[in-house]
Amino acid sequence: MRWLKVWLIIGLLLGSIVPAGMALADEAGTAPLPPEIQDNSTTETQVVAEHIVSALERLHNVTSTIIEKANVSENSTVFEHYQKAEEYREAAIQDYQNGNYEGAIANGILAMRHYKVILEKVKNVRNDVGERLQEELRRMQGYFMAAEKTIRKAQEEGIDVGDAPQLLNQTKEAYRQVMEDIKNKDIEKAKEDLAVARELKKGLDEKLVEIRKELAYANADKIVNAFLRRGENAMKFAQRVIEKANASGRNVTELQEMLEEFQAVYEQVKELADQGNYTEALDVITANKETIGKFHKAIELTKRKIHEVEVKEKIKNMAKLIGELNERIGKDARALAEPHRKGVDTRTAQLKLKTAAQEVRLSAELLKRGKKAEAKAHLLIALDLLEDVESFIVKHA
Repeated sequence: MRWLKVWLIIGLLLGSIVPAGMALADEAGTAPLPPEIQDNSTTETQVVAEHIVSALERLHNVTSTIIEKANVSENSTVFEHYQKAEEYREAAIQDYQNGNYEGAIANGILAMRHYKVILEKVKNVRNDVGERLQEELRRMQGYFMAAEKTIRKAQEEGIDVGDAPQLLNQTKEAYRQVMEDIKNKDIEKAKEDLAVARELKKGLDEKLVEIRKELAYANADKIVNAFLRRGENAMKFAQRVIEKANASGRNVTELQEMLEEFQAVYEQVKELADQGNYTEALDVITANKETIGKFHKAIELTKRKIHEVEVKEKIKNMAKLIGELNERIGKDARALAEPHRKGVDTRTAQLKLKTAAQEVRLSAELLKRGKKAEAKAHLLIALDLLEDVESFIVKHA
């Protein structure tokens, strides 16, 4: 019976890296050994100590490899636990060699306690790394879809895509391997394979940039004409805003400067387009991306501010606003039919319009019940949705 109890303790110690050790010993001092061991002969105690020392060597080898591979900082808590574990391990070995088997067991348990913390922390880190890798793999799905679309579009237009399809397949296969590594819980291999996959992606990125450039030049006339249409509308809007601001005494110097810079680019592009020189016109657009981007961002910001002011005014009379919004929804529904007939994908805009209509109906119901605050919240959502829909309509007019 005594032997059974002794081996039961050994099983607990070695099977779970001794949560039992926390009950058997404490770092404040050497805890007394369990009665099962105290009452037994020196030989039985020696057997327990021998197995613990053997287990400590295995744990030492495992954790040392982890510390080395992971480049654990000496200032980290993991390294602190490792140092303490090593101290207790060496003490346990020394006790065992000196015939102090009870001391070997006690110090061995304390060492195991620290080894356990290290292994748990490493497991948590690996889980975090695994999650980050999986997130990157999810993002890559969208990347691959866009890459396939670009290559297919270029091929349809007779553009030489070179080895882009092969690069795409190699990159996809490399990321699939990373996914397999994660499924097999081999995080170290996943990290190694990810480095290979990312290197392949770099090559694919470079190829896609070339293809997109070729596509852009192949469709230079469409791109330039779209730029001119959008630019003309933006300049008219900016001019109206500036005129109103000047009339009210507001300072819009920054917008005025951006308008002038953009207008210079616009006129240069238009002149080239009028001559039928769309390739050079596209070069001008590309060279002035920053100026163009800043101007359009300023326009969007100005629109948002104007929209916020309008909302504040309109929200004061919610019943009237609900009526106006219902009219807008009807007009927008009819306006969306035009781009739809042209083959433009209007599904997102239609969904937003439908949602806006639902929000307006809900706000009307809430207003009838006297719940003005809730009605207002739903009206604000409807206004934002309609703003998006109407921007879409203008863009595809």
